[in-house]
Amino acid sequence: MSRGTLFLGRLLGLYCLVISVAMVVRRAETIETVTALIHSPPLLFLVGVIGTAVGLAMIVWHNVWSGGALPVTVTLTGWAALVKGLLLLFLSPEQAQGFFLDGLRYERYFYVYAAVTFLLGAYLTYGTSRRPRY
Repeated sequence: MSRGTLFLGRLLGLYCLVISVAMVVRRAETIETVTALIHSPPLLFLVGVIGTAVGLAMIVWHNVWSGGALPVTVTLTGWAALVKGLLLLFLSPEQAQGFFLDGLRYERYFYVYAAVTFLLGAYLTYGTSRRPRY
């Protein structure tokens, strides 16, 4: 397993674990923040720029489609970050609201999204912690 996979897997895994727990602990604040973000064109643009940069960096550094589930999961996470960043960058606030809040029903399925984030974090953290350190 490459050093890049181990590093990104650990980083993303721990990040997802922390974020998912914070989401659940502060559910009302998380929903309020996401809703405010979607309704603020300058913040929507800024978060889109940052998300696009992070996604591109991950893909440029780690675009691995072989070697098992762990490297592919890290790569797919990078692609997901890029797609989300591009959506935030190019969708108008109305379109973003329609997609994220109405289409994905963020508030209704909040715990599902938090659980998926937690499970992804647990998988990446466990998968990289049982590998040799670099």
